[in-house]
Amino acid sequence: MAYDVVIKGGTVIDGTGAPGFPADVAVQDGRIVEVGSGLDGRRVLDAGGHVVAPGFIDIHTHYDAQVFWDPGLTPSAYHGVTTVIAGNCGFSIAPCGPDGAGILGRTLQHVEDMSLDTLVAGVPWDEFETFGQYLDAVERRGVGLNYGCYVGHTAVRLFVMGEDAYERAATEAEIATMRQIVADAMAAGAAGFATSASPTHNGDQGRPVPSRVADLAELTALAEPLRDAGRGVLAMLPGGVISNDEVFALQRHLGRPITWTALLTVKGFPYHLKVIDEHDAARADGVDVWPQVSCRPLMFQMNLAEPFTLNMRPSFSSIMGQSHEERMATYHDPDWRATAWSELSGRQQGTLPFNWPSLSVAESERHPELVGRNVVELAEERGCTPLDVILDLSLDDDLVTRFNSVLANDDPEGIAWLLPRDGVLLGLADSGAHVSQLCDACFSTDLLGNWVRDRGVMPLERAIHKLTAEPAEVYGLDDRGVVEAGRAADLVVFDPDTIAPGPLRRVRDFPADGERLTADAPVGVRHTLVNGTPIRVYDEAVPDAVGPDGRRPGVVLRG
Repeated sequence: MAYDVVIKGGTVIDGTGAPGFPADVAVQDGRIVEVGSGLDGRRVLDAGGHVVAPGFIDIHTHYDAQVFWDPGLTPSAYHGVTTVIAGNCGFSIAPCGPDGAGILGRTLQHVEDMSLDTLVAGVPWDEFETFGQYLDAVERRGVGLNYGCYVGHTAVRLFVMGEDAYERAATEAEIATMRQIVADAMAAGAAGFATSASPTHNGDQGRPVPSRVADLAELTALAEPLRDAGRGVLAMLPGGVISNDEVFALQRHLGRPITWTALLTVKGFPYHLKVIDEHDAARADGVDVWPQVSCRPLMFQMNLAEPFTLNMRPSFSSIMGQSHEERMATYHDPDWRATAWSELSGRQQGTLPFNWPSLSVAESERHPELVGRNVVELAEERGCTPLDVILDLSLDDDLVTRFNSVLANDDPEGIAWLLPRDGVLLGLADSGAHVSQLCDACFSTDLLGNWVRDRGVMPLERAIHKLTAEPAEVYGLDDRGVVEAGRAADLVVFDPDTIAPGPLRRVRDFPADGERLTADAPVGVRHTLVNGTPIRVYDEAVPDAVGPDGRRPGVVLRG
């Protein structure tokens, strides 16, 4: 029989962790129908010398808005990712009130560095109010990858409480209303419920995002619809506010998996060892809680026009609501500088000291000769503080100067220890958020190249399991994550000897001339199929790939 597509001559690593084996993979009507030898297809894709694996799953994205103007979900699609989960950290864009972007847009602008102009221009705000209507709007337009989404705590709070969501505890009646909204979202197909208590998350006018105002009782009430539905994942950022023991107790109460962001390494602070010990003990007792770990250093190309990486410090949090001109004036103020330097040169409010030695000049219009220079070294040459350096350079550049800043996950030995462990999920790509400062959507190719091939932190079979079957099992994606007859034909073919993420570059291709970093030239990613439709063939993306029905090949995942 000649199948629709046959991937021929590769080594199948099926996602289960089992050793690879030579086989052809046949695809018919969007599903894997045979894994064997000598298979024929109307279209044959050569995989000789390459690995054939399930499509990768990115569980931590913020494509909630981007899906409307970039339904191909780039750059994730370039790196073998075939399924994404959006709405993380409680920042879904539905439910949404009649003011469209409004306060929700202003919140996302500050907390996730999403351009408000882009959000206003790119999202069809008039097409949805409820979470179910949002999924319908995504589905009508079509999507290039499989797309699941949490309903977000901050969005729900803003929808029910308006501006008060930023200011006060919810009443019993408001909690009941919010709980029903979450229940309705679960019935409509939400992947679960997401929230954040992290002190890094400040929104409109520098205020803590609404989910941070909620107490544990409110969080519990809003997560209970997952228990009632018997499905879904609770995603949270405890932020040092909610203890591990409270997270474990919450999981026992709900009976649903919990994943939290993020277990990162910090040189000189081996707290990840203690966290893993506590989680291992809880897992042995039946607790289903999954810390997310990352193979990427948490590095931002920060600037002072929207200094997300600094907003935990009171001096910067207090000016988040200022206009561009007001912020420029503040940065000139010597008294403000002195206070800000005091906050950034030591440990404040339980935060780690700012990683000044990691800071270097990434982009400068007025001072291109300084690109690549270390900020601490420049401060020593100029006889000033490192903060003075970044402020003065930024003011010269109308705040467009960018600096490479590593915030965390800077201990390679700690990362290598964490990545292969049981009980942790690969996450924190943050794809779709902080797009002008960060692009970690290439985590899969970085893992397979840098960490598996070059550093040998785990066998290739184990790495593929952690990119595929493991998250599929946690999220209940029963027909994905494994190369097996009967499963959806989400597949990636790559060269294990060359795979790598490729370079980052800055482009302006978002609505309203919005800019972003992208990684659109990976190495070694040969073919990618989503539900049997090739979206990448012989190392090149297929523009506007459509399936046999003329629609984009991804599906909206609804429970």
